[in-house]
Amino acid sequence: MKNLYFATLLLILSISLNAQISVNDSQIKDLLDPIDSQDAVSKSYLLKLINQLQAQIKYLQKNISIMPVNECIDGNAGEYECQDVDLMSSVGLEELGATMANDCWGWTDTLTGREYAIIGLDNGTAFIDITIPNSPVIIGKLPTQTVASTWRDIKVFENHAYIVSEANNHGMQVFDLTRLRETTTYTVFSADSHYDGFGSAHNIAINEYSGYAYAVGTQTYNGGAHFIDISNPENPTSVGGYDEKGYSHDAMIVTYNGPDFDYKGKEIYIGSNEDEVVIVDVTDKSNPTFISSFQYSSTQFTHQGWLTEDHKYFLVGDELDEVQYGFNARTIILDFSDLDEPVNHVEYTSPSAVVDHNGYVVGNLFYLASYTGGLRILDLENIELKEVTEKYYFDTHIEHEAHSARKPTIIGFDDDHDNPRKGNEDLFNGAWSVYPFFKSGNLIVSDINEGLFVLKVNSL
Repeated sequence: MKNLYFATLLLILSISLNAQISVNDSQIKDLLDPIDSQDAVSKSYLLKLINQLQAQIKYLQKNISIMPVNECIDGNAGEYECQDVDLMSSVGLEELGATMANDCWGWTDTLTGREYAIIGLDNGTAFIDITIPNSPVIIGKLPTQTVASTWRDIKVFENHAYIVSEANNHGMQVFDLTRLRETTTYTVFSADSHYDGFGSAHNIAINEYSGYAYAVGTQTYNGGAHFIDISNPENPTSVGGYDEKGYSHDAMIVTYNGPDFDYKGKEIYIGSNEDEVVIVDVTDKSNPTFISSFQYSSTQFTHQGWLTEDHKYFLVGDELDEVQYGFNARTIILDFSDLDEPVNHVEYTSPSAVVDHNGYVVGNLFYLASYTGGLRILDLENIELKEVTEKYYFDTHIEHEAHSARKPTIIGFDDDHDNPRKGNEDLFNGAWSVYPFFKSGNLIVSDINEGLFVLKVNSL
């Protein structure tokens, strides 16, 4: 009891200190521009004090024990099945003013250190402060640009969110995330900028090192990559595209730093293109150059993939192989040591009869949203030895028959794509995506039927 009181006191103190020393860019610039030598000494002292206080706050926030809403004990966190993953909190669809959720991403304010969840909804995009993970605060919502849609995708670059959707004529919304700092009451936002170089898009990817966005699944460039210069977020500019290999459903673009010395420092586009993985050199936007492609066995719908941090392996998921062939969820791991000739390194099969969706790598862990299987986290420590195992999980999906209040969302056929996706399968409810990149270790998962989950692995 005494420890809980002390932790609560420290939490209140850290929040109070954070509020007192929150300074904006103009104030910091003023501190760096002294009027005279005496002013310089006093301002130098203030800057030193601010830095010390900010460091103390970060320490307190890291070390204060914030209790989860439901701790994972003996395989359960409340009504959810789990393995070493606690439920810190959740935000339901009703609170978000929506009927279904889709993609999610995150933003950490480098000035204040606060963490925000960004979740795509059928009718817009919501922003939620999860700095105190067991006490999320809905800051506001950016409505869809045109009409509601099942599909919405978000990425972040330089304190701006870039949002696309399959809604007709939606284009790309640009939202300045620093506006969240000063928002104290729930706000319905408007976009800061809008790019109309395409109508609908299935997805968007950003290379944060180059400052280019890549919209995929648009009506431009045969559904392939649509290149956008976002170095000036208020004025996104088209700089071409790539149409040679047709429709890309998802993509990852990196400034390559892997084992293939032929492409060191090149900007490499890796597209999940329905029936193959495509690798393209997009360093020169006016002349993208095809490198290679790879088709794995039992291909049905090459959906999405992510590189390991050393850029040696690419983990890709096929969204329909489980349905067509009766597999459990399968992750195909490709060896990218030679980009001209990628090879199949190993295939991991989940112990669960579910469908994989979006996955991301942080360190030696692969965080995979798996629809009705919730969040599954794979251990990649021995990937070189072709040993991949499931280490943690949190199943966000509860059987709807047993919980009549939770009604399944049926994702219908996608007429814009030349494939019979999803249909009326309940297999395609549950966890849509995960964002595992917060330095705090907080994880967010977007669940189609439930909304937002804030989770944390309790052993990390």
